[in-house]
Amino acid sequence: MIPKHRNHPHPGEILLEEFLVPMEITQTALAERLGVSMQLVNTLVNGKRGITAETAWKLSQAFKTTPEFWMNMQVLHDLSIKRPTGTIKAFAR
Repeated sequence: MIPKHRNHPHPGEILLEEFLVPMEITQTALAERLGVSMQLVNTLVNGKRGITAETAWKLSQAFKTTPEFWMNMQVLHDLSIKRPTGTIKAFAR
């Protein structure tokens, strides 16, 4: 369930705080390992780019996780920041 009072963190924040920093991996080293540009990693870590399916697969291999782990974080983040302010009346069943 998505908390109503706060936004779910961006997956780039999790990548930085839970993987890169504790494992002492630089953004440059990650970019090289994934075969992507340093700019892609930097914009991801800074929350300016979302996780794509391709990036999810690469991160899952690099960190022994699953692509679903990364994609689910992105979906939760997207849903939390786009939560509607109003309500829509449901159809009766």
